[in-house]
Parts: sequence; C-alpha cells; structure tokens
Amino acid sequence: MAFSNDLLKDKTILITGAGKGIGKACALLADKCGATVIAVARTETDLIDLKNESSQRLSHWVGDVQDAALYEKIRSLPSLHGLINNAGTNRVAPMAEQSDENIDDILNLNIRSAYKVAQAAITPMLDSAAPSMVHMSSQMGFVGSPGRTLYCLSKHAIEGLTKAMAVELAPNNIRVNSVAPTFIKTPMTEPMLKEPAFAEMVMNNIPLQRLGSVEDVANACIFLLSELSMTTTGSCLKVDGGWTAQ
Repeated sequence: MAFSNDLLKDKTILITGAGKGIGKACALLADKCGATVIAVARTETDLIDLKNESSQRLSHWVGDVQDAALYEKIRSLPSLHGLINNAGTNRVAPMAEQSDENIDDILNLNIRSAYKVAQAAITPMLDSAAPSMVHMSSQMGFVGSPGRTLYCLSKHAIEGLTKAMAVELAPNNIRVNSVAPTFIKTPMTEPMLKEPAFAEMVMNNIPLQRLGSVEDVANACIFLLSELSMTTTGSCLKVDGGWTAQ
C-alpha cells in the first residue's frame, strides 16, 4: 500500500535529523509523494546518500538543530507547509548515574532544539496553505521505563508541547501533532536490540509481537502532514504495536 505520488504536491516540507533512520525514511516518502523536501542533518555524507536516492526536488541543509543560524534560515523561508521535528537522541542509565552532561544533552537536543525549530517554522507557515507540524515523540512519552528517565522526561515534554502548540496555533490554521513509535530498528536502537534480555523485554511489551519499521513511522508522519488529516490537531498517532494500550 502506498500514498499517491501527488499527495504532497506543491508543498515544501522540512525534516530534521534526516540523514539516517526515521528521518531519512520520512524524507524519501515525502519526496515520493511529490513534496519539495528540505532535509536537515549534521553529516553531509548522509545527506548526499539521501539525495542520491531521491528526486531532484529534494535539497539538503548541513546544519545543527541547536544552532541559532539554522533557526534564522528556517524563519526566512518564503513558505513552509510541513515540518517533521525529528532530531533527537537518548542516554540510557540508572537515574542515580546520569551525568550533568547527559542531562544537558537530552534537554538541549530533545526539548530545547525541538522547541526552537518549531518556533522558527511558525513564521513561514503563517502564509502557507494547510500547514502542519509533526513532532517525533515516543511511546516513552506515555509510560515510564527503567534507565530512561531522561528520554521519558523529554518525550513527555514533547507531548505537552504538541498540545499547547495545537491550541495556540489553531487560529492560524497551523495543525500540530506527534507520532510516537515503539522500538524501531535504527542505527540508534540496533545495539540495544542485540542484547537478548532487552530484546525479550521489548517483545513482551508489544502485543503485536513485532518491531516497527522506519517506513511505519514515515507513513504516520506523512498522513499527518497531508490534507487527509485536516481536522486532526493536538493528537498523537502511536505506532507502538499496542505497547501503551496495556
């Protein structure tokens, strides 16, 4: 099953963390659906690989989502119809062992930069038709998990941000939603999933008994960016195999 190749035609979509994993899958699908994609990542070689797999419409920006210069560049876009606010990371450790560096890394990348990117995107969206933002959340934005106090903190914050932005920006016709995946095979999660005890714990918590794919998450994001979801705002689309339903 696939979306129409003109589902996002004439729309400009910006995607952060687009060099690998979920972000790359989102960029490729948005491009396939006819969007003019702006892919943002820190590693140029990743973006070049992405460009080689996509159409000529896709452009790439080498940049850091924690850099004020990127926010200004987003703010200066003539129009922006969609944002997938995807950049983020994790630091797994018992709470008593979390360092100040880890705390700062998670708060700055997963929360502050997501806020600043979204804040910058408002300006070019104000004069764009049917604009939509999607924040990348997680099932950990709804539950707790040992060793993941920082990640859970950051994703619960993203869920709160999504709701508040949706209400505040509704008068401007800007929709804001989130997508919350379960564990997905990506470069970030693959080392963890190779640990037998951890992999068993994950599968025991997923009623569907299967991991998600980056394409599953991309499908959810593109749906929320498209006019198929015009009355959906302030919501979370969970791609979690039933984890949070228990």
